[in-house]
Amino acid sequence: MSKFWSPFVKDLVPYVPGEQPKLSKLVKLNTNENPYGPSPKAIAAMQAEVNDNLRLYPDPNGDRLKQAVADYYGVQPAQVFVGNGSDEVLAHAFYGLFQHEAPLLFPDISYSFYPVYCGLYGIEYQQVALGEQFQIRVEDYARPNGGIIFPNPNAPTGCLLPLDAIERLLQASPDSVVLVDEAYIDFGGRTAIALVDQYPNLLVTQTLSKSRSLAGLRAGIAIGHPDLIEALERIKNSFNSYPLDRIAIAGAAAAFEDRAYFEKTCQQVIDSREAVVAGLQGLGFEVLPSAANFVFARHPSKDAATLATGLREQGVIVRHFKQQRIAQFLRITIGTPEQNQALLDALQGL
Repeated sequence: MSKFWSPFVKDLVPYVPGEQPKLSKLVKLNTNENPYGPSPKAIAAMQAEVNDNLRLYPDPNGDRLKQAVADYYGVQPAQVFVGNGSDEVLAHAFYGLFQHEAPLLFPDISYSFYPVYCGLYGIEYQQVALGEQFQIRVEDYARPNGGIIFPNPNAPTGCLLPLDAIERLLQASPDSVVLVDEAYIDFGGRTAIALVDQYPNLLVTQTLSKSRSLAGLRAGIAIGHPDLIEALERIKNSFNSYPLDRIAIAGAAAAFEDRAYFEKTCQQVIDSREAVVAGLQGLGFEVLPSAANFVFARHPSKDAATLATGLREQGVIVRHFKQQRIAQFLRITIGTPEQNQALLDALQGL
């Protein structure tokens, strides 16, 4: 610990991202990246921005991207917030919407950045246990709270909460913000953005890292009532008034505009996911129902950590979590058909 640190820094427990190995020939199925590249139109739009205009600041409001998102989802630009990856958008939401006397609620098995933000911003929280089948039970959230947040589909389980259940949750906590973190929604779910006009306490966040193949760009969005968006804008403009650069705004907007490419690659991932599920089940694995670009699987007689090590020795990397309830599960990203087959072939011998 450095004597120069602010006092609270020593107590922080930072988020640990998935490994980004340096070797090039690995089958990398551990960080839920899209196996298909970005839209060619997005790449062209970004290349067009690499010119002398980079000496100028970008649009601080990201209006081009806000308009593209508004057009895509049929909302108003005033209902859209854009940020430097959905993690930054989430950070602003935690700071601007969840600092209340009652605790923030989120699942006990969920995105591990949530407790990190609570530690960073001094937010009291309670983790709500998933059911025996690793499903969110809406009735468990009908208690006093300072906000509710959960991924949908959940991560790392991949399980989806249907929109009617989200509505019940919104109705039970009308005085709290309910944030639905939709990083993986495009791989099998219906977005809760359809509900934002009915529920002023609903905020939906999304990322372009997964379904739009732009993890390396860092672009994320939030959609909700203009009052919620204004809170995020106030935080953003007190922290970093130019979060998205010219290249990111152009590429992200073009990615939303290219619906055909987006729909084609999402369907390819969905089709591959179903093939991976069938292959894993054929090897004796139990696989949770997934609406994401990954699956969560365990074997009744083979240790997950041992399997992860065995796969790595064959050049296949998957994610293993040590958290008690899920220590026997592997989270496996859906890759190309060739990568998926390499995974199944490697598992055959373990």
